[in-house]
Amino acid sequence: MDRKTVFDKVKKYILMQLPIDDSRVVESARMVEDLGADSANLMMLIMDLENEFNLTVEDEALGSIKTVGDIVDYIQKRG
Repeated sequence: MDRKTVFDKVKKYILMQLPIDDSRVVESARMVEDLGADSANLMMLIMDLENEFNLTVEDEALGSIKTVGDIVDYIQKRG
């Protein structure tokens, strides 16, 4: 799956979780600091993405996922 397709799907799920303007969801945006996600938002997002992309996000990987781009990278490496 190409990067834009993955990004567009990730963005859709982020917008379902967070009441923010879609223009704020860019690859460099930090999930917590820039987009205002809390731990509950992040857990729901991870569950949604695991279902959408049919993958499992390992607990140890969660610490290294900070930005929207990190999420896209993670999905692309496992997709």
